[in-house]
Amino acid sequence: MDTIAASAGAIARSVRAGDVSAEQIVDFYLNRIGRLDGELHALLAVDEAGARARARMLDGLPTEQRALLPLAGVPLVVKDNIATDGLPTSAGSRILSKFHSPFEATAVERAVAAGAVVVAKSNLDEFGMGSSTEYSAFGPTRNPWARDRVPGGSSGGSAAAIAANMAPLALGSDTGGSIRQPAAFCGIVGLKPTYGRVSRFGLIAYASSLDQIGPLARTVKDAGLLLQVISGLDRRDATSSAEPVADYVAELERSLDGLRIGLPTQYFGAGIDPEVRSVVISVLDRLKARGVQVVEIELPHTEYAIAAYYLIAPAEASSNLSRFDGVRYGFRATAGDVVSMYQNTRAEGFGSEVVRRVLLGTHALSVGYYDQYYVKAQKVRALIGRDFMEAFAKVDMVVTPTAPEVPFELGSRQDDPLKMYLSDICTVTANLAGLPALSVPAGFVGGLPVGVQFIGPAYSEALLLRAGSMVEELVERPPWPLDAL
Repeated sequence: MDTIAASAGAIARSVRAGDVSAEQIVDFYLNRIGRLDGELHALLAVDEAGARARARMLDGLPTEQRALLPLAGVPLVVKDNIATDGLPTSAGSRILSKFHSPFEATAVERAVAAGAVVVAKSNLDEFGMGSSTEYSAFGPTRNPWARDRVPGGSSGGSAAAIAANMAPLALGSDTGGSIRQPAAFCGIVGLKPTYGRVSRFGLIAYASSLDQIGPLARTVKDAGLLLQVISGLDRRDATSSAEPVADYVAELERSLDGLRIGLPTQYFGAGIDPEVRSVVISVLDRLKARGVQVVEIELPHTEYAIAAYYLIAPAEASSNLSRFDGVRYGFRATAGDVVSMYQNTRAEGFGSEVVRRVLLGTHALSVGYYDQYYVKAQKVRALIGRDFMEAFAKVDMVVTPTAPEVPFELGSRQDDPLKMYLSDICTVTANLAGLPALSVPAGFVGGLPVGVQFIGPAYSEALLLRAGSMVEELVERPPWPLDAL
């Protein structure tokens, strides 16, 4: 088989049929990692021995057992804030640089049980706090389409690994756009599921009411395949949903006749690069030519979303990150007394962006400011959710640009936090409302990828994937970066 062009689904079919061995597949991708990741720095740890042993085990299974594995032999990259067995889980932070989790995340367990082979852990902004994968304690990741540009964040390592074909599938996490924005910047598919659709057990918490694990892939079908495997109720996660899991791959064959897409004016005005807007509008014009109805709608509280998000998320981070105190696990600084040890551990273990957000969140939760900031932000969150509910009474889904711009240059925004935060302007509302959202490639501006985002009602992932699949049919794209290498 032509491994360089093979989808995850095609790889799994070939391994199940015995046309190619899982070990051959794993060797191919480990070889690409060895040749390409030195320049991209998408990965933080590679498990060559473990991946090859897992592949040999799969090859040794009876044919009838291997035939039951939907991801048989498919290499998988896992974002390094998701717990894995046998590999470190650092969350991109010095404070967890030598941490090995004693348990594995449910999403990883389910992928492995379906036949996937974990080959590596991917780089990320520390604890998921960033939009460029420059805030990693272990150095930035570069965009495969242009190595002087960021891959987006915080799941930038996972997105870059997929774009460079160092694995067919990856897991990321999304708190305010951390799957979708890097997917857009790297020209791939990324999906943030409905809150509760995928278990958060084993995900190092940033903001627990916003975080979700989700798939990144080169194609919509592959993203649906991985989503189907990792979704479903998990008794170890109290927020996990018992809502039935659809057959996302089979659902792609269903018709989109009569589909109504809402175009919110708030996402197509000031703050959106005109060339990005033009690319997304061009996709909508092609969808209309296929019979899709595009209806202008209003989401009036969108303008308050960034402010609300950057109060709620840091407030939850302030609580979640209090566990990293140097006592129970992770990095511990030397000091003469316990109070100094706490202070030194956090000062030396946390990066500047984490410190900034923890201080912001602590302030928002403090006496005298709780009602003024945190409570008010939660009220805005409720209004944003109501806006979407009212919109979905008129349309089936909402469309926006995934990001307001193309990938920006490495180092260009690290001294301007507000400008960095505005990279999430199109994505944070889906997290605040707990809704599923999908980013698919929409085209290019100056050789750099642009994504289009679809946001749907709760548990409408199948519908979003069908819309994304139609966009795939309509959008021409240049050859993948680095595939010729």
